[in-house]
Amino acid sequence: MVAPSPTTVSGKQPGHPGPVRVVIIGGGFAGVDAAKAFKDKDVHVTLIDKRNYNLFVPLLYQVASSQLTQEHVAQPLRHMFRDQRNVDVVFNEAIDIDEENRLVILAADDPIPYDYLIMAAGARDSYFGNDQWAEYAWGLKNLEDAARIQRQILLNFELAEVETDRAERERLLTYVLVGGGPTGVEMAGAIAELARFTLTREYRNIDTRHTRIVLLEGMDRIFPAFDSKLSVAATRDLEKLGVEVRTKAMVTNVDATGVEINNEERIEAGLIIWAAGIQGAAINDGVSDVAELDRGKRVIVTPELHIAGHPEIFVVGDTAHVPGPEGKPLPGVAQVAQQGARHAAENILRAMEGESYTPFVYKDYGSMATIGRNHAVAQIGKMQFTGYLAWAIWAFIHILRLVNFRNRVFVFWKWMWDYIGYNRSGRIITGYRHQPVNDGK
Repeated sequence: MVAPSPTTVSGKQPGHPGPVRVVIIGGGFAGVDAAKAFKDKDVHVTLIDKRNYNLFVPLLYQVASSQLTQEHVAQPLRHMFRDQRNVDVVFNEAIDIDEENRLVILAADDPIPYDYLIMAAGARDSYFGNDQWAEYAWGLKNLEDAARIQRQILLNFELAEVETDRAERERLLTYVLVGGGPTGVEMAGAIAELARFTLTREYRNIDTRHTRIVLLEGMDRIFPAFDSKLSVAATRDLEKLGVEVRTKAMVTNVDATGVEINNEERIEAGLIIWAAGIQGAAINDGVSDVAELDRGKRVIVTPELHIAGHPEIFVVGDTAHVPGPEGKPLPGVAQVAQQGARHAAENILRAMEGESYTPFVYKDYGSMATIGRNHAVAQIGKMQFTGYLAWAIWAFIHILRLVNFRNRVFVFWKWMWDYIGYNRSGRIITGYRHQPVNDGK
């Protein structure tokens, strides 16, 4: 057990009046759940995020593939906390931590003091030491990423429609997804359905059904976190959609027009989407002088979820290396982030009452991912589901988890409409055809 911070007396930090100051960095799943845990408590919460919205990341790929629009999967943070009067939302970027003086340093404006800090800043793409690839292989982490990918997907079809060079036309209609986890698989399936069902009657000079979609995975199977039987089922479903699934395919180079695999094969591509790995958020460097980071730049925390020697600094979600069974870190998924955030908040409330922290115990409620219409995989305890049943479970769970009732209704009816006719009404290309696709990045 870890005793509460010795500088905490009767729930207040010596030297300032008022309630205990809790600062939360990050307005994602973890940050929002942590802030909500302090509702009606004698705590002043400051929630900092460089974006003003909470994003439902599991459905972000549907924005990138024109199935949903941005307002379906995001909600303003201020709206979420309009009735929780002890929460202040700060639209800013936390860039450093002053542990000695207990200050969060912002990109703009004055530092924000804290008595307790919860770091829940999420993750960023990892290119495994090849950061120059980021210019050509785009990640999918936020709405800006989704909008950029969506625009390029749609633009490629338009460019291919008027392209007279066969090789260039084939390149434009080739999409490479790097990484065989949920993001790569779901995105590959979504592009395949767009090309093979939605767009088939809309172009005159190209047959969109001939679009090439290649999914690359460095390990010997996709979905390595799932049971091998589910990996086989997912591979089968992707191949039925026309996706080329390539395992043991290590990307060794990326440039503006394609990727190189295993130092021996090249695939020319009109768009490369990176879903191969993540690393801790940049703010983790702000505590690297007092905390150990793992190879993925995640902060290694104690079983109670704080930094060793700093019981006032908690780290949760994708930005934390949380010890799990057999010493392996817990996976970077939403349920780990949310449960960890709530536990960190509970430990702070315990400290305010003079009680000791308790270790975090993760409860695994299962994993699931969709491949496309009527196809998904789900692993819940010892039970495994594939096909339509898994897809129905996936849809039901994701509808329930959307942050408000309005979004649930919109997404439900949009899915039903698309289910009937493969409609994707969000296929709007903003800007001119020749406008650089990375504007605003």
